[in-house]
Parts: sequence; C-alpha cells; structure tokens
Amino acid sequence: MAAPGQKPGPRSKPGQRPKKVDPGYLERAALFYLERYASSTANLRRVLQRKVRRRAEGSEDGPPPEVAAWIEAVIEKLTRLGFLNDQRYAEQRTRRLYDEGKSLSRIRQTLAAKGVKADMTGAALENLAEERAEPVTDLPAAIAYARRRKLGPFRADPESRRELRNKDMAALARRGFSSDLIRRILAAESVEALESLSND
Repeated sequence: MAAPGQKPGPRSKPGQRPKKVDPGYLERAALFYLERYASSTANLRRVLQRKVRRRAEGSEDGPPPEVAAWIEAVIEKLTRLGFLNDQRYAEQRTRRLYDEGKSLSRIRQTLAAKGVKADMTGAALENLAEERAEPVTDLPAAIAYARRRKLGPFRADPESRRELRNKDMAALARRGFSSDLIRRILAAESVEALESLSND
C-alpha cells in the first residue's frame, strides 16, 4: 500500500504478464523522454534503469540480464546521433540556472546531481562569461533574483522591508548565496545603489 501522499506504483493485473523490455523499447522510451526534457547522459541512464525496474515488477525472473548492455548501446547511439551531449546540456542548464538567480555553488551542485562532470560545468561557466563579456559571479545572479522576488531594496515600502528582512535573508540563503553577499544586497539603500555594486 502506498504511503500517504505517495502515488502507488504500477501493478500488474491478475493474469497479466509483465511488459517486455528489449532494445527497441529502451530506444523509444529514451527518445520520448528527450522530446520532453533536456538530459545528461547519467540522468537518461537512471531514467531508463527506473523504467526497466517498473516493467519488471511482477516478473519472477526480473529484468533480462542483457538490459545494462542494451541501455549503454542506446546511450552510445543517441550520443553519436547528437541527441545526447553533456557539454551542450551543461551550457544550456548553466545559462538557465544563472538567469534564474541561482548561485554558482548551487549551479555546480545541480549539475553534479545530474551526473555532469565538474570540468564540464567549469567550462560552461567560462563560456557563459565569454558570451556576456563580463565575469560570471554570484552578485548579478543575486540581484536578478532579488529583483524578481522583490526582496530588499526592490520592496516598494521601506517599513515592510525592515519587517521582512529575515524572510528576505532566508530566501537568498536558500539559493546558495553567501551571508556576506546577502548582507550587501539587503544593506543597499536603493535599487540604484544596489545595481551600482555590479559595476564596481
């Protein structure tokens, strides 16, 4: 029985045989996933492994012994055809996370969790700096996040700004920004004063 708030997993009906897992199914499943989501190689491997486990539920024999080799063959083929490219994925994801106001440490953590190697993330950050013709640091990301969430100097009412200071600090901390940078953001007297920090 599923725990409260947890969706029950797929269950074979009485008399129903587990669905077949073969290379064709794995390739179709991989392409269907990549149509909807960008993915790293390691993440797609985990997705396919999870699908295999779900399909094997109710089977006495479990997944076919060749399934690991089939998954690697699908990944190799999709990489060769250009559907999978970890460096391209790292650059796209880095750009999006930075524009969302994520700290550099949080960007590295997020990509590491997706199986992206540290050197690829480093190269993606360097490429982003070249694209923007400016250093990629936490300050512009923190300002962008504060602007979007209307934190600190972006609050219209000075009184509410004082009252909600701790809440604003917590919001910035959850994005992975350092306590020193958070204090600089929230200590700025105005939006103009804050934005001038990025030009120093």
